[in-house]
Amino acid sequence: MLGLRRPWAPSRRPRRALVVLLLALLTGATACGGFAVGGEDDTVRVYSGRHYDLEAAFQRFHADTGINVEFLFGGDAELRERLASEGADTQADVYMTVDAANLALAAEQGLFQPVESQTLTGAMPANLRDPHNRWFGLSMRARTLVYDPDEVDAQQLSTYEALTQPRWQGRVCMRNSTNSYTQSLVASLIAHHGFDRALEIVAGWVDNDVEILNSDVRIIDTVAANGSCDVGVVNHYYLARRRDKEPDLGVALMWANQNGRGTHVNVSGAGVTRHADNPQLAQRLIEWLATDGQTAFNHGNHEIPVNPDVAPDPLVAQWGDFTQDELNAQRVGALNDEAVELMSEAGYE
Repeated sequence: MLGLRRPWAPSRRPRRALVVLLLALLTGATACGGFAVGGEDDTVRVYSGRHYDLEAAFQRFHADTGINVEFLFGGDAELRERLASEGADTQADVYMTVDAANLALAAEQGLFQPVESQTLTGAMPANLRDPHNRWFGLSMRARTLVYDPDEVDAQQLSTYEALTQPRWQGRVCMRNSTNSYTQSLVASLIAHHGFDRALEIVAGWVDNDVEILNSDVRIIDTVAANGSCDVGVVNHYYLARRRDKEPDLGVALMWANQNGRGTHVNVSGAGVTRHADNPQLAQRLIEWLATDGQTAFNHGNHEIPVNPDVAPDPLVAQWGDFTQDELNAQRVGALNDEAVELMSEAGYE
């Protein structure tokens, strides 16, 4: 029988398990347990900043392999900082996050151990994993353009850079500067254009009176309601979720920068922690998520598989194939601090 526990089974390290549980309650992290089958040696433990549909994927993994999964949800940065503070005392075998910057920072802090796996290197393009095999992308999140087709001719849309044009004055909504999606997009601009040109682009958005909203959902709602913006920049799956419930929603999607470098994609990914108690089981979980588990991991949230042998879900497939920016995700993550500095200098809030 499958069951959920909080958050680790208190067997080998009862005091440590209690501390983890108390920390989860104090910090507001959502703690969920794993599957109560087998002994402790058959359990892999996950710190996860990804909150979407993991239970279903972990249940499938358990059914396929007989290996238990116990997991602790929290914020990406919060869990990364916890890993660093716990050091060798951590119970986490896997750290999973939704953003390349947190993966890159965790790698730089020495929180991962390298994994040599032909399964993983063969399952995804090189730009979607760490060059030193410390972490691996498991899903893609395309940050692209959505628009009101009653107000916007799709032929007028093209690139992120073109949103500085006068025709988009007061018509564009974007996320706030503290949002990791925005930071990742700006980091990609720095990588492609250099700091000074990227600063010109972001300052151009500001000069065009871009409206800053605090969620992708609000951006889509504003565009759908013929509100204060006709164009938005969002992660593709937010629109897919809405279209799943409202097929006739009056918001269309366009893949950005298709005549150039391609649409910016961020990754949700994972790595084996440096002090993992069960590194072999951790590696096996990540390998499964990159291969047999790609559909379970991606389709529940309409994300795009990193494995080219796995088809996207039907809602995403209806938008057609698109050229993806092949910039290495580790490079994007490494430029995150510069992106934050740039937005501050540009007056982007």
